[in-house]
Amino acid sequence: MIIGSIALTVRIIFWLGVLNAVTGALLLFSCRCVPMLSMFKGLMAHPWYKTFFKYHCYVWWVFWTSVIIHVTLALKVYGINY
Repeated sequence: MIIGSIALTVRIIFWLGVLNAVTGALLLFSCRCVPMLSMFKGLMAHPWYKTFFKYHCYVWWVFWTSVIIHVTLALKVYGINY
């Protein structure tokens, strides 16, 4: 690996981490199964939330794809150090 590609890979790792955090928050916000977020129960009465909620399953695909790529690149660049 040359230095330029390592810098690009590190940037990709960073932005995938940001995407992981954002999609993770969206998943928690749209999940009705998390008991500690029961304060959001009343949101299902709003049409905008129903529109947002119907994309919940698709967000899972984005999240896991991002996590897998993020971990793979991070292990390739940084390795495992004990």
